[in-house]
Amino acid sequence: MSNTTMLQRLRDWLLATPDARREALEFCLQRIREMDPSLHAWVQVAPQKPTGEGRLRGIPFGAKDIIETKDLATEFGSPIYKGRKGSSDAAIVQELKRRGAVLLGKTHTAAFAYNTPAPTRNPRNPEHTPGGSSSGSAAAVAAGMVPLALGTQTRGSVLRPASFCGVTGFKPSYGLLPMEGVLPLSQSLDTLGFFTHTAEDMRLLWDCLGYSIGQEETVSLGVPERLSDIDQEMETAFLRTVSWLREAGFSIRPVPIDDRLRELDEASKVVMKYEGARNHQERFAQHGSRLGTLADLVREGMQIPREQYDGARELAFRAKKEMAQLFEKTPVILTPAATGPAPLGLASTGDPRMNSPWTVIGTPAISIPMPVKDALPLGLQATADYGHEGRLLQTAVRIENALVQRKA
Repeated sequence: MSNTTMLQRLRDWLLATPDARREALEFCLQRIREMDPSLHAWVQVAPQKPTGEGRLRGIPFGAKDIIETKDLATEFGSPIYKGRKGSSDAAIVQELKRRGAVLLGKTHTAAFAYNTPAPTRNPRNPEHTPGGSSSGSAAAVAAGMVPLALGTQTRGSVLRPASFCGVTGFKPSYGLLPMEGVLPLSQSLDTLGFFTHTAEDMRLLWDCLGYSIGQEETVSLGVPERLSDIDQEMETAFLRTVSWLREAGFSIRPVPIDDRLRELDEASKVVMKYEGARNHQERFAQHGSRLGTLADLVREGMQIPREQYDGARELAFRAKKEMAQLFEKTPVILTPAATGPAPLGLASTGDPRMNSPWTVIGTPAISIPMPVKDALPLGLQATADYGHEGRLLQTAVRIENALVQRKA
């Protein structure tokens, strides 16, 4: 078993001996030294000593720079906080360490996990954005620098970078993972997430964290009756992938969700701006326009009336109940994970509209790469009802296996 293979697959790290894990960790550090000067995935690389025992012992991970880490850089992606260090570990970092994982360092984020892009480049094509706001975490996994990384999602900040970088991104149900020690943007939306190389690795990680992965089951897949607001490349790849899955024996049914998804995307914007403005109002009073795009969010969000915010929250609540009924007939629903491939340039992190509906209703979602030959990566997004992470991960692995066989 080569270190190169171990570097990418969490599965192989879990099977490796302690000595092999130490060797692979050194290989990670070497890869970072070679690649990060051009990709800029990391704010700081400073491997911490293992402090726990468990299946993850010796396995390195990166943490997004809005996640507190004791004595390591926690600068929120902003030059205003350059040199700031965390005073304690966030709850999720503590949990990973307790299970033996090694915190390798901090990964770049869009400033305050909002729109101002990080310096990170896409490992699949450095001329394109890696997405955001969890830019560095997605790029670090995609470049084989680390087998696992932490991100956060308020609208599409895990699933979209995973799609752009060609890795697996997973956002569990809202509120399932502890947010203590994570800089808030919108408390009704903010959700922790993970990046791994494959869906199988994500299922293994979930199991290692002590969560149920359930049993393998055959479930019907839902797909939107209509596709809108996506690029031709994404539409072609998505429809081709759905056709392949149908040929592989999956039961696929159309679901009437296109209009509702657009409404939920708009609702997520209102909720994020309203809450984000109030969370950062004091920071804005202190720093003003130095906050970059976050300053614009505060200015705009403070103008949103309470009635509009309450209406957006009510829409999300009703939609969550409607989607629960759909999930009874089609337990997993497939959509594109982004509007298209990673945009050219670093001025934008891309459009989160394909992910935000599932974030605002709090359901789990995962992005897995679709076969695209030599083109830029494109992700397939799968979602399930609230609390059904195990079902979603098991189905994602089945889909992944079917697509790998098709590609072969």
